[in-house]
Amino acid sequence: MQAQQLQILQSMPIFGGIRDDTLEILLEDSVVISVPEGEFLFRENDPGESMYILEAGRVAILKLWKRIYYRLSFLSVGDCIGEMSLIDLGRRSASVLAMTDCRAIELTNDSLLKLHEVDLEQFALIQMNMGRELSRRLRVADEALFRELIQTNQIRPH
Repeated sequence: MQAQQLQILQSMPIFGGIRDDTLEILLEDSVVISVPEGEFLFRENDPGESMYILEAGRVAILKLWKRIYYRLSFLSVGDCIGEMSLIDLGRRSASVLAMTDCRAIELTNDSLLKLHEVDLEQFALIQMNMGRELSRRLRVADEALFRELIQTNQIRPH
């Protein structure tokens, strides 16, 4: 199983350029969790102390507004979930609902801190990669917001 997990991590942008021995250190302390279809991996405003790598299944990212969930996106095998809380140490910014039976690798903040003690350079590279992934997602969200504002005439040319 760990060989398959290693392969999934190696294919992800967050772990781009990370050595195999470093990934093995992270996987040593990881836990694999199963989430049945229709159950939440976590909910908006839950404490965020780990990130998840989806090993099997598909999830929906949801925001709650006036007691109604709105779907922001779908994520599938190889996508990471919850990494933002490892950077800002904040609560979960959205809910994650299993659309199918799911299996995910949980990497905790503690396992990243352990890596910090063992190999600062590899830890820093993972942090930079997480920042890049969050930046990429922010660019997509900014573009979607801009297009919505233009289409609804909420902003005008300068």
